[in-house]
Amino acid sequence: MQKLLSVFGLLVLLDNTHLSARPLKPGFDKAEYLEMIRLHARIADTAFFGKIPRPTRFRMVYRSSVVGLNNRWDLWTSPDSVAVLSIRGTTQNSASWLENFYAAMLPARGELQLSKTRTFRYDLATNPQAAVHAGWLLGMAYLADDIVAKMDSCHRRGIRNFLVMGHSQGGGIAFLLTSHLRSLQRQQKLPANIQLKTYCSAGPKPGNLYYAYEYEAQTQGPNGGWGFNVVNTADWVPEVPFSIQTVNDFNPTSPFTGAKAAIGKQKLPQRLVLHHVYNKLDRPTRKAQRNFQRYLGTMVSKQVSKQLPEYQAGAFYPSNHYVRAGRPVILLADATYYGLYPNDPKQVFRHHLFEPYLYLAERLP
Repeated sequence: MQKLLSVFGLLVLLDNTHLSARPLKPGFDKAEYLEMIRLHARIADTAFFGKIPRPTRFRMVYRSSVVGLNNRWDLWTSPDSVAVLSIRGTTQNSASWLENFYAAMLPARGELQLSKTRTFRYDLATNPQAAVHAGWLLGMAYLADDIVAKMDSCHRRGIRNFLVMGHSQGGGIAFLLTSHLRSLQRQQKLPANIQLKTYCSAGPKPGNLYYAYEYEAQTQGPNGGWGFNVVNTADWVPEVPFSIQTVNDFNPTSPFTGAKAAIGKQKLPQRLVLHHVYNKLDRPTRKAQRNFQRYLGTMVSKQVSKQLPEYQAGAFYPSNHYVRAGRPVILLADATYYGLYPNDPKQVFRHHLFEPYLYLAERLP
Protein backbone atom coordinates (compact mmCIF):
# COMPACT_ATOMS: atom_id res chain seq x y z
CA MET A 1 0.00 0.00 0.00
CA GLN A 2 2.80 2.44 0.91
CA LYS A 3 4.47 1.76 -2.43
CA LEU A 4 1.19 2.41 -4.30
CA LEU A 5 0.73 5.68 -2.43
CA SER A 6 4.30 6.71 -3.27
CA VAL A 7 3.75 5.98 -6.95
CA PHE A 8 0.42 7.85 -6.93
CA GLY A 9 2.01 10.84 -5.21
CA LEU A 10 4.86 10.81 -7.69
CA LEU A 11 2.50 10.83 -10.67
CA VAL A 12 0.28 13.58 -9.27
CA LEU A 13 3.12 15.89 -8.31
CA LEU A 14 5.09 15.36 -11.47
CA ASP A 15 2.04 16.12 -13.59
CA ASN A 16 1.72 19.45 -11.77
CA THR A 17 5.36 20.51 -11.63
CA HIS A 18 6.27 20.93 -15.28
CA LEU A 19 4.12 24.05 -15.67
CA SER A 20 6.36 26.42 -13.69
CA ALA A 21 9.91 25.17 -14.07
CA ARG A 22 12.68 27.19 -12.41
CA PRO A 23 16.25 26.38 -13.44
CA LEU A 24 18.92 25.72 -10.85
CA LYS A 25 21.70 28.28 -10.55
CA PRO A 26 25.39 27.56 -9.95
CA GLY A 27 26.91 28.61 -6.65
CA PHE A 28 26.25 27.90 -3.01
CA ASP A 29 22.75 29.01 -2.03
CA LYS A 30 22.26 29.32 1.73
CA ALA A 31 18.47 29.05 1.56
CA GLU A 32 18.75 26.05 -0.74
CA TYR A 33 21.14 24.24 1.60
CA LEU A 34 18.96 24.97 4.65
CA GLU A 35 15.99 23.48 2.83
CA MET A 36 18.13 20.44 1.97
CA ILE A 37 18.94 19.93 5.67
CA ARG A 38 15.26 20.24 6.65
CA LEU A 39 14.29 17.83 3.90
CA HIS A 40 17.13 15.36 4.33
CA ALA A 41 16.63 15.06 8.09
CA ARG A 42 13.32 13.29 7.39
CA ILE A 43 15.15 10.25 6.07
CA ALA A 44 16.48 9.55 9.58
CA ASP A 45 14.72 8.41 12.73
CA THR A 46 12.57 10.97 14.56
CA ALA A 47 15.17 11.19 17.32
CA PHE A 48 17.58 12.76 14.83
CA PHE A 49 15.25 15.38 13.35
CA GLY A 50 12.89 16.10 16.23
CA LYS A 51 13.83 19.81 16.42
CA ILE A 52 14.51 20.33 12.71
CA PRO A 53 11.73 22.35 11.01
CA ARG A 54 9.86 20.74 8.16
CA PRO A 55 10.83 21.66 4.59
CA THR A 56 8.68 24.38 3.07
CA ARG A 57 9.37 23.99 -0.64
CA PHE A 58 9.56 20.24 -1.26
CA ARG A 59 7.34 17.23 -0.70
CA MET A 60 8.49 13.60 -0.58
CA VAL A 61 6.98 11.51 -3.36
CA TYR A 62 8.99 8.29 -3.16
CA ARG A 63 11.02 6.27 -0.66
CA SER A 64 13.09 3.35 -1.89
CA SER A 65 13.36 -0.09 -0.41
CA VAL A 66 16.36 -0.85 1.78
CA VAL A 67 19.10 -2.39 -0.38
CA GLY A 68 22.79 -3.25 -0.22
CA LEU A 69 24.28 -2.49 3.17
CA ASN A 70 21.19 -0.80 4.62
CA ASN A 71 21.09 1.88 1.90
CA ARG A 72 18.01 3.91 1.04
CA TRP A 73 17.09 7.10 -0.80
CA ASP A 74 14.12 9.45 -1.06
CA LEU A 75 12.77 11.49 -3.97
CA TRP A 76 11.33 14.92 -3.25
CA THR A 77 9.83 17.41 -5.72
CA SER A 78 8.80 21.06 -5.65
CA PRO A 79 6.03 22.94 -7.49
CA ASP A 80 8.69 24.71 -9.57
CA SER A 81 10.00 21.49 -11.13
CA VAL A 82 13.05 20.73 -9.02
CA ALA A 83 13.66 17.20 -7.75
CA VAL A 84 15.90 16.13 -4.88
CA LEU A 85 17.73 12.81 -4.66
CA SER A 86 18.21 12.44 -0.90
CA ILE A 87 20.71 9.72 0.06
CA ARG A 88 20.49 8.25 3.55
CA GLY A 89 23.59 8.26 5.73
CA THR A 90 24.82 5.84 8.37
CA THR A 91 22.18 4.14 10.50
CA GLN A 92 22.48 2.14 13.70
CA ASN A 93 22.35 -1.06 11.65
CA SER A 94 25.66 -2.97 11.73
CA ALA A 95 25.59 -3.44 7.95
CA SER A 96 25.54 0.33 7.51
CA TRP A 97 28.66 0.66 9.66
CA LEU A 98 30.28 -2.19 7.75
CA GLU A 99 29.92 -0.08 4.61
CA ASN A 100 31.96 2.69 6.26
CA PHE A 101 34.68 0.32 7.43
CA TYR A 102 34.97 -1.20 3.95
CA ALA A 103 37.52 1.53 3.34
CA ALA A 104 40.01 0.04 0.91
CA MET A 105 40.02 1.71 -2.50
CA LEU A 106 38.65 0.41 -5.78
CA PRO A 107 39.47 1.87 -9.21
CA ALA A 108 37.18 4.74 -10.20
CA ARG A 109 36.40 2.91 -13.43
CA GLY A 110 35.34 -0.72 -13.60
CA GLU A 111 32.51 -3.02 -12.64
CA LEU A 112 31.06 -4.66 -9.53
CA GLN A 113 29.49 -8.11 -9.55
CA LEU A 114 26.51 -7.46 -7.28
CA SER A 115 24.85 -10.82 -7.92
CA LYS A 116 24.98 -13.72 -10.34
CA THR A 117 22.72 -11.82 -12.72
CA ARG A 118 23.63 -8.19 -12.01
CA THR A 119 26.84 -6.43 -12.95
CA PHE A 120 27.18 -2.73 -12.20
CA ARG A 121 29.49 -0.88 -14.59
CA TYR A 122 30.76 2.53 -13.63
CA ASP A 123 33.08 5.21 -15.01
CA LEU A 124 33.54 7.87 -12.34
CA ALA A 125 36.86 9.22 -13.64
CA THR A 126 39.05 8.74 -16.69
CA ASN A 127 42.45 8.85 -14.97
CA PRO A 128 43.63 5.26 -14.32
CA GLN A 129 45.14 6.50 -11.03
CA ALA A 130 41.73 7.63 -9.73
CA ALA A 131 40.27 5.45 -6.97
CA VAL A 132 37.35 5.63 -4.53
CA HIS A 133 36.07 4.21 -1.24
CA ALA A 134 34.93 0.62 -1.76
CA GLY A 135 32.02 0.68 0.69
CA TRP A 136 30.38 3.86 -0.59
CA LEU A 137 30.89 2.73 -4.16
CA LEU A 138 29.05 -0.48 -3.27
CA GLY A 139 26.25 1.49 -1.62
CA MET A 140 25.93 3.76 -4.65
CA ALA A 141 25.87 0.76 -6.97
CA TYR A 142 22.85 -0.75 -5.21
CA LEU A 143 20.95 2.56 -5.36
CA ALA A 144 21.91 3.80 -8.82
CA ASP A 145 19.56 1.87 -11.11
CA ASP A 146 16.48 2.82 -9.11
CA ILE A 147 17.59 6.46 -9.00
CA VAL A 148 18.18 6.59 -12.75
CA ALA A 149 14.78 5.01 -13.42
CA LYS A 150 13.03 7.63 -11.27
CA MET A 151 15.02 10.42 -12.91
CA ASP A 152 13.85 9.15 -16.28
CA SER A 153 10.23 9.29 -15.06
CA CYS A 154 10.76 12.83 -13.81
CA HIS A 155 12.39 13.89 -17.06
CA ARG A 156 9.53 12.54 -19.15
CA ARG A 157 7.18 14.73 -17.12
CA GLY A 158 9.23 17.88 -17.55
CA ILE A 159 11.64 17.94 -14.61
CA ARG A 160 15.15 18.89 -15.71
CA ASN A 161 16.71 20.12 -12.45
CA PHE A 162 17.98 17.69 -9.82
CA LEU A 163 19.61 18.38 -6.48
CA VAL A 164 21.71 15.56 -5.01
CA MET A 165 21.85 15.68 -1.22
CA GLY A 166 23.59 13.48 1.31
CA HIS A 167 24.78 13.93 4.90
CA SER A 168 27.54 11.85 6.50
CA GLN A 169 27.77 8.49 4.68
CA GLY A 170 25.06 9.87 2.41
CA GLY A 171 27.48 12.64 1.49
CA GLY A 172 30.17 10.10 0.60
CA ILE A 173 27.70 8.27 -1.64
CA ALA A 174 26.46 11.57 -3.11
CA PHE A 175 29.94 12.35 -4.44
CA LEU A 176 30.10 9.04 -6.29
CA LEU A 177 26.48 9.20 -7.45
CA THR A 178 27.10 12.63 -8.96
CA SER A 179 30.11 11.30 -10.86
CA HIS A 180 28.08 8.31 -12.05
CA LEU A 181 25.15 10.41 -13.28
CA ARG A 182 27.46 12.81 -15.11
CA SER A 183 29.19 9.82 -16.68
CA LEU A 184 25.83 8.50 -17.90
CA GLN A 185 25.19 11.90 -19.47
CA ARG A 186 28.51 11.74 -21.31
CA GLN A 187 27.58 8.26 -22.55
CA GLN A 188 24.15 9.57 -23.66
CA LYS A 189 22.44 7.16 -21.25
CA LEU A 190 20.93 10.08 -19.33
CA PRO A 191 19.57 13.23 -21.02
CA ALA A 192 22.15 15.96 -21.49
CA ASN A 193 19.66 18.67 -20.53
CA ILE A 194 19.39 17.40 -16.96
CA GLN A 195 21.09 19.87 -14.61
CA LEU A 196 22.70 18.39 -11.51
CA LYS A 197 23.70 20.28 -8.38
CA THR A 198 25.18 18.50 -5.38
CA TYR A 199 25.31 19.28 -1.67
CA CYS A 200 27.50 16.86 0.28
CA SER A 201 26.88 17.76 3.92
CA ALA A 202 29.38 16.54 6.52
CA GLY A 203 30.85 14.55 3.66
CA PRO A 204 33.80 12.23 4.34
CA LYS A 205 36.71 11.89 1.94
CA PRO A 206 35.36 9.86 -1.03
CA GLY A 207 38.53 8.90 -2.87
CA ASN A 208 42.05 9.85 -3.79
CA LEU A 209 43.46 13.05 -5.28
CA TYR A 210 42.96 11.99 -8.90
CA TYR A 211 39.30 11.23 -8.28
CA ALA A 212 38.90 14.58 -6.48
CA TYR A 213 40.50 16.41 -9.41
CA GLU A 214 37.97 14.97 -11.85
CA TYR A 215 34.98 15.43 -9.55
CA GLU A 216 35.87 19.08 -9.09
CA ALA A 217 36.46 19.55 -12.82
CA GLN A 218 33.07 17.98 -13.59
CA THR A 219 31.24 20.24 -11.12
CA GLN A 220 33.10 23.51 -11.65
CA GLY A 221 31.26 26.53 -13.01
CA PRO A 222 30.35 30.16 -12.25
CA ASN A 223 30.03 31.29 -8.61
CA GLY A 224 31.69 28.16 -7.28
CA GLY A 225 30.04 25.67 -9.59
CA TRP A 226 27.70 22.75 -9.01
CA GLY A 227 29.22 20.62 -6.26
CA PHE A 228 29.62 21.67 -2.61
CA ASN A 229 30.94 19.99 0.52
CA VAL A 230 29.55 21.68 3.63
CA VAL A 231 31.71 21.06 6.71
CA ASN A 232 31.36 21.92 10.39
CA THR A 233 34.95 22.49 11.57
CA ALA A 234 34.16 20.76 14.88
CA ASP A 235 33.01 17.58 13.10
CA TRP A 236 35.45 14.66 12.83
CA VAL A 237 33.59 12.77 10.09
CA PRO A 238 34.90 14.94 7.20
CA GLU A 239 38.40 14.01 8.43
CA VAL A 240 37.96 10.30 7.63
CA PRO A 241 38.94 7.87 6.19
CA PHE A 242 42.55 7.86 7.35
CA SER A 243 44.88 9.05 4.63
CA ILE A 244 48.31 7.58 3.88
CA GLN A 245 50.45 8.95 1.05
CA THR A 246 53.23 6.89 -0.51
CA VAL A 247 55.54 7.67 -3.41
CA ASN A 248 53.17 5.67 -5.63
CA ASP A 249 50.47 8.29 -5.10
CA PHE A 250 52.38 11.01 -6.96
CA ASN A 251 52.03 11.81 -10.63
CA PRO A 252 54.38 9.71 -12.82
CA THR A 253 56.47 12.80 -13.58
CA SER A 254 57.85 13.80 -10.20
CA PRO A 255 61.21 13.65 -8.41
CA PHE A 256 59.81 11.10 -5.95
CA THR A 257 58.97 8.36 -8.45
CA GLY A 258 62.55 8.29 -9.75
CA ALA A 259 64.27 8.83 -6.42
CA LYS A 260 65.65 5.30 -6.07
CA ALA A 261 67.14 5.38 -9.56
CA ALA A 262 68.74 8.77 -8.86
CA ILE A 263 70.21 7.50 -5.60
CA GLY A 264 71.67 4.51 -7.42
CA LYS A 265 73.78 6.86 -9.57
CA GLN A 266 75.57 8.38 -6.58
CA LYS A 267 79.01 7.35 -5.36
CA LEU A 268 79.10 4.37 -3.01
CA PRO A 269 79.33 6.16 0.39
CA GLN A 270 76.59 8.64 -0.51
CA ARG A 271 74.51 5.88 -2.09
CA LEU A 272 74.56 3.78 1.08
CA VAL A 273 73.55 6.70 3.30
CA LEU A 274 70.82 7.92 0.95
CA HIS A 275 69.41 4.41 0.47
CA HIS A 276 69.23 3.99 4.23
CA VAL A 277 67.43 7.31 4.73
CA TYR A 278 65.10 6.73 1.77
CA ASN A 279 64.07 3.29 3.01
CA LYS A 280 63.44 4.65 6.52
CA LEU A 281 61.04 7.20 5.04
CA ASP A 282 59.47 5.07 2.32
CA ARG A 283 58.91 1.68 3.93
CA PRO A 284 56.69 2.76 6.86
CA THR A 285 54.12 4.41 4.61
CA ARG A 286 54.07 1.45 2.22
CA LYS A 287 53.64 -0.96 5.13
CA ALA A 288 50.87 1.18 6.62
CA GLN A 289 49.05 1.28 3.28
CA ARG A 290 49.26 -2.51 2.94
CA ASN A 291 47.94 -2.95 6.49
CA PHE A 292 44.99 -0.64 5.87
CA GLN A 293 44.16 -2.50 2.67
CA ARG A 294 44.47 -5.85 4.42
CA TYR A 295 42.24 -5.01 7.37
CA LEU A 296 39.79 -2.54 5.78
CA GLY A 297 39.72 -4.30 2.43
CA THR A 298 40.47 -8.02 2.40
CA MET A 299 39.22 -8.80 5.90
CA VAL A 300 36.18 -6.50 5.86
CA SER A 301 35.16 -7.81 2.43
CA LYS A 302 34.65 -11.24 4.04
CA GLN A 303 32.09 -9.67 6.37
CA VAL A 304 30.49 -7.85 3.43
CA SER A 305 30.11 -11.19 1.66
CA LYS A 306 28.16 -12.53 4.65
CA GLN A 307 25.69 -9.66 4.21
CA LEU A 308 25.68 -9.86 0.40
CA PRO A 309 26.50 -13.50 -0.48
CA GLU A 310 26.48 -13.00 -4.26
CA TYR A 311 28.69 -9.90 -4.23
CA GLN A 312 32.14 -10.53 -5.69
CA ALA A 313 34.81 -8.14 -4.42
CA GLY A 314 37.07 -6.76 -7.13
CA ALA A 315 40.81 -6.14 -6.97
CA PHE A 316 41.66 -3.23 -4.69
CA TYR A 317 43.61 -0.22 -5.88
CA PRO A 318 46.90 -0.06 -3.89
CA SER A 319 46.39 3.34 -2.27
CA ASN A 320 44.95 4.88 0.87
CA HIS A 321 45.56 8.52 -0.06
CA TYR A 322 42.09 9.88 0.74
CA VAL A 323 41.50 13.60 0.19
CA ARG A 324 38.62 16.03 0.52
CA ALA A 325 36.59 16.70 -2.65
CA GLY A 326 34.17 19.35 -3.85
CA ARG A 327 33.98 23.09 -3.33
CA PRO A 328 34.24 23.56 0.46
CA VAL A 329 31.69 25.59 2.38
CA ILE A 330 33.12 26.06 5.86
CA LEU A 331 30.85 26.29 8.89
CA LEU A 332 33.29 27.75 11.41
CA ALA A 333 32.66 26.61 14.96
CA ASP A 334 33.40 29.59 17.26
CA ALA A 335 33.14 30.27 20.99
CA THR A 336 29.40 30.90 20.76
CA TYR A 337 28.94 27.57 19.00
CA TYR A 338 30.96 25.68 21.61
CA GLY A 339 28.86 27.34 24.30
CA LEU A 340 25.83 25.61 22.81
CA TYR A 341 27.56 22.42 21.68
CA PRO A 342 30.53 21.84 24.02
CA ASN A 343 32.96 19.05 23.32
CA ASP A 344 32.02 15.87 25.15
CA PRO A 345 34.04 12.66 24.68
CA LYS A 346 30.92 10.67 25.57
CA GLN A 347 28.99 12.19 22.65
CA VAL A 348 31.27 11.67 19.67
CA PHE A 349 28.58 12.61 17.14
CA ARG A 350 27.55 15.86 18.85
CA HIS A 351 29.05 18.06 16.11
CA HIS A 352 27.97 15.77 13.29
CA LEU A 353 24.20 15.80 13.66
CA PHE A 354 21.72 17.92 11.73
CA GLU A 355 21.05 20.50 14.46
CA PRO A 356 24.61 21.93 14.73
CA TYR A 357 24.87 22.03 10.93
CA LEU A 358 21.57 23.86 10.71
CA TYR A 359 22.63 26.27 13.47
CA LEU A 360 25.92 27.19 11.77
CA ALA A 361 24.45 27.34 8.27
CA GLU A 362 21.77 29.78 9.42
CA ARG A 363 24.57 32.11 10.52
CA LEU A 364 26.28 32.18 7.14
CA PRO A 365 26.16 35.59 5.43
